[in-house]
Amino acid sequence: MAKQVIKVPDLGGADQVDVIEIAVAVGDTVAEEDALIVVEGDKASMDVPAPVAGKILSISVKEGDKVSEGDVIGEMETDAGDDAGSEAAEEAAPAPAAEPAPAPAAEEASAPAAGEEKEEEIVVPDLGGADAVDVIEISVSAGDSVEEGDALIVVEGDKASMDVPSSASGTIVSISVKEGDKVSSGDVIGVIKTVSGGAAPAPAAAAPAPAPAAAPASEAVAPQEAPKRDPHVERDHTPSAEVYAGPAVRKLGRELGVTLNKVKPSGPRGRVTKDDLYAYIKEQVKKAESGATGGVGGGIGIAPMPEIDFSQFGPVTTEPMSKIHKLTAANMSRNWLNVPHVTQFDDADITELEDFRKAMKAEADKRGVKLTPVPFLLKAAAAALREVPSFNVSLHNDGEHIVKKDYVHIGMAVDTPKGLMVPVIRDVDKKGLYELAEEATAMAIAARDGKLKPRDMQGACFTISSLGAIGGTGFTPIVNAPEVGILGVSKLAIRPEWNGSEFVPRKMLPLALSYDHRAVNGGDAGRFLTYLAGVLADVRRLLL
Repeated sequence: MAKQVIKVPDLGGADQVDVIEIAVAVGDTVAEEDALIVVEGDKASMDVPAPVAGKILSISVKEGDKVSEGDVIGEMETDAGDDAGSEAAEEAAPAPAAEPAPAPAAEEASAPAAGEEKEEEIVVPDLGGADAVDVIEISVSAGDSVEEGDALIVVEGDKASMDVPSSASGTIVSISVKEGDKVSSGDVIGVIKTVSGGAAPAPAAAAPAPAPAAAPASEAVAPQEAPKRDPHVERDHTPSAEVYAGPAVRKLGRELGVTLNKVKPSGPRGRVTKDDLYAYIKEQVKKAESGATGGVGGGIGIAPMPEIDFSQFGPVTTEPMSKIHKLTAANMSRNWLNVPHVTQFDDADITELEDFRKAMKAEADKRGVKLTPVPFLLKAAAAALREVPSFNVSLHNDGEHIVKKDYVHIGMAVDTPKGLMVPVIRDVDKKGLYELAEEATAMAIAARDGKLKPRDMQGACFTISSLGAIGGTGFTPIVNAPEVGILGVSKLAIRPEWNGSEFVPRKMLPLALSYDHRAVNGGDAGRFLTYLAGVLADVRRLLL
């Protein structure tokens, strides 16, 4: 048995390439040509293979290190009786570069005069013996200006992908291959227009394979169905390591901070392309801008809620949310995350209002109208919006303007079997109590029957959410943007109030006013709620 130092072979002129994967571990038995590490330069990734069969004794590099030709990456134990095998392997590694492919007949002509434009065929260079490799990416298009060595297409074979570089500087006239095609050494893939300063270099000679002098590089592009490794090799992968993608896509993913296993592939055999990466980023930006979280919780800078298996605690059933429920959840999340909420509380003494409402019951019945507290709340809110117009606004999308409204449309939250719905009653300030009572009842019935039209739920300036019939002493309603305010109404309570000489029972209605502090300041909110409570306490003020 003999020990042999493992060195990085000829990298075709590349220097300080990144180690992106360690393919073996200490103690592994490998065959000659098995991958030991994977390195990646600016234009391609390639395996560094075992020079001989043997057992890995040590690996002296790690992912993220940089290596160059001749660097020691580890040590292995071989079956050779002495170090002759090692020396022979090292001598064999830097095999002489392949002879340039013969140039087309047109290229054998004498060199044109300096400054003369000439069209040349772009030929696939020597691929180290590989044949019919896949074209996985077209890097240029007709009309593009390129420098000598710039990538024109990317091909992929058995163990690596590589760029086919331009043989000269010039302008691309045409590209005659497309993604998914197969090409071999000497195939014409397009035409380039050059300006000669002497003899134009033959395409094959100017574009050698990335590692023409190294035995492993010569085998780096043999065709295959998908990237594979030997089954006996155990590796510790990064999240992107098992993703089928080329070096250019991997590099772009690292630059953008995207883990490739999150990207949906669309390329041949499940390959991730640059377009897939861009589509993923576009989708994430769209979600962030719209406030969509893709689940319960989560958003910009907010961690999503963890997934929990509730069945471990007891019997459960899972039912899909209704469309209305899902829309409401998304809308509430967006509003809560985007609107800086402030909620102000007060109680309105509606003793006289209730006495008046009950006194009008008989007349309302004759009109076929049920006179509930809702039309009074609508009328009082409309009067407050006219009195304090800073609440009857919306913020413009540009964030630099405020839209002032000269109409008063008020939304009325309705609890339905399918979820929360908010029909809108228009021109509330121009309608009487009976008309509002009739319209509010009709809208509530339509909401519960699922007969509201989209227009019936659009255009509100303000919303009222009343839980009085359900109960509760107070709550903090969420502003329904682009509105800037919402009134929460809780259950009426009879409480003793001091009238100056004694405590008397009064009917007190808890109110909670939530508002968008970007558009409304605390002073205006105080005035709005005070005026609203005053109107409810004495409905005669609506006549003023």
